[in-house]
Amino acid sequence: MTEPRVAMLPMDDALQAAEKVEVSAAISELSIFRILLKQPKLAKSVNDLLMTLLIGGDLDARLRELIIMRIGWSTAAVYEWTQHWRVALQLGVEESDLLAVRDWESHDHWSPADRAILRATDETLEHGAISAKTWADCAKHLPTDTEQLELVAAIGTWRMISQILKSLEVPLEDGVAPWPPDGVSPEASGA
Repeated sequence: MTEPRVAMLPMDDALQAAEKVEVSAAISELSIFRILLKQPKLAKSVNDLLMTLLIGGDLDARLRELIIMRIGWSTAAVYEWTQHWRVALQLGVEESDLLAVRDWESHDHWSPADRAILRATDETLEHGAISAKTWADCAKHLPTDTEQLELVAAIGTWRMISQILKSLEVPLEDGVAPWPPDGVSPEASGA
């Protein structure tokens, strides 16, 4: 395990800090939150944003996880990729689709909705915004304002999380293998 740039709280301290700001115990045990909870208001805000998008949102969970996995891969955020590998599989996303986000443009089994949101993700990462053409493609598959808002928020949120993870050098939890399922990172694959 590497040492993060900001030391993690001991588990007991993280649990106490989380309880004070109403962050769940399960969340407080994650390495990222053991760091963020050093600034409890920030941890609470990040937690609330993530929970808003993860639980009860209108954006299809599979599409959201494809966005997160693409960001994790494109930004070489091992923690993001590794955490959401498990989340996506639990939500029923096929392993082949998760692996395909590595080079999504050459994968020919995507639906039009998949292609649109992956393109929107890449455009936002590269240019800071979704182009008009890609927006129109996304809107065909995400017809409600809330889905469209959550698309933009999901891309922005997990890009921010990627930056936090990488800038703070947040380590994986003990015993968690990086870059599932095969340990191949973007650097090792030449991506």
